[in-house]
Amino acid sequence: MDLNERGKKSNPVALLPIGVFLVLYLGLGILFEYGMKIEMGFYSIPIVVVFLVALLVACVQNRGMVFDDKLAVMARGVGDKNIMTMILIFLVAGVFVGVTGRDSAEAVAYFLLSISPAWASVAVLFIAACFVSTAMGTSVGTITLIVPIAVAVSNVSGFSMPLCIGSVMGGAMFGDNLSFISDTTIAACNTQGCAMRDKFRANFKIALPAAFATLALVLVFSFRAGVAQIETPAYNMLLLIPYVLVLAGGIAGLNVFVVLLAGILSGVLITVATGTVDGMSLLVNMKSGAEGMFETIMVTVLVSAMCGLIREFGGFAALLAFIRRVFRGCVGGRLGVGLLVGAMDIATANNTVAIVMAGPIAREISAEYGITPKESASLLDTFSCIFQGIIPYGAQMLIAVSTAATLGSSVSAFEIIPCLFYPYFLAVSSLLYILLVSGKKRERQS
Repeated sequence: MDLNERGKKSNPVALLPIGVFLVLYLGLGILFEYGMKIEMGFYSIPIVVVFLVALLVACVQNRGMVFDDKLAVMARGVGDKNIMTMILIFLVAGVFVGVTGRDSAEAVAYFLLSISPAWASVAVLFIAACFVSTAMGTSVGTITLIVPIAVAVSNVSGFSMPLCIGSVMGGAMFGDNLSFISDTTIAACNTQGCAMRDKFRANFKIALPAAFATLALVLVFSFRAGVAQIETPAYNMLLLIPYVLVLAGGIAGLNVFVVLLAGILSGVLITVATGTVDGMSLLVNMKSGAEGMFETIMVTVLVSAMCGLIREFGGFAALLAFIRRVFRGCVGGRLGVGLLVGAMDIATANNTVAIVMAGPIAREISAEYGITPKESASLLDTFSCIFQGIIPYGAQMLIAVSTAATLGSSVSAFEIIPCLFYPYFLAVSSLLYILLVSGKKRERQS
């Protein structure tokens, strides 16, 4: 057992706050989505309020500890260096997304479409979504920006609408999983205590085969379709520079703050110099980008405080004891991490929240089963993206369907789900990785 859990008595009741959160969130989500028919019902839930209720339950538990001592435990959880780093990166990443915005993302897609043959348009949509989401660090933002282009490609070329949108969603999840500035990457790396470059290298071995397999399958479908030539509107190539700088800096292993500041500075200079936006609009965009991270930051703070109490009261020790009984050996430990975050994602429909919740528990599991921090971070991010990429009530799917609808194209989530090739291949690639890597480690240990 991990050193942090030694001496702590196993106490399953300490996990009650997590159960309260999941029941409230799922219950309200089902009520809003299917009972009251509220559009994007799961995302109408005040998640910060629900976490506050769960934190209150954690505070009420263990009456043997006075409230001031509980506040000290919560403060230690929130005051961790990794949590502070995560919050600052969230804010700077939000500003970067606000600076680059719609025009830069569209420039990437239109550039790739302009240099490729018509029959490869769907493959280009997948590649463009991969690049944009990796550079921007947001799958939802990528889908919002690229799906209108996918709808236009489908209408003009004759390609299937679900295939075009599914390819964009797959590419968006590729970048969400790998990006150095994705909130999922930030959360996974900081909860596991590993460098982003190390996590990227571990993750790349899983994601790249899945991406190549997706691209091959998309091309197979493309060869079977008769398509018309696609005309692209004018775009500014200079707008690609901030994305390229961020990608290059991240891969080179530069400090993430330096990389983001370079991206922001280049984005400001280019957008102002080219007249893409005026100075006031740019400031508003930067403000909006940072504010878009506030809910994620508040969730991070509340979950850190709640997990501090759960750990102190023996909840993590109980969970580790359960996992030890159910999951055995190298393969079992890694599957335990993946399925843990997957279950959290199914319940919350938010891969970042799922990682923030599962992260502290996964760190204890990793110590127990000898999983390295970079591997644990990779598993957390990968499995959360697999589940988030296919659930019909996730933000990614809801945004894709609603965006297509606003453009006059009716398509349902269940038409798109069979075309989500990348998450399916990512699941296969992840399982093969776990089996092969765990097998090698078992051989070395024996």
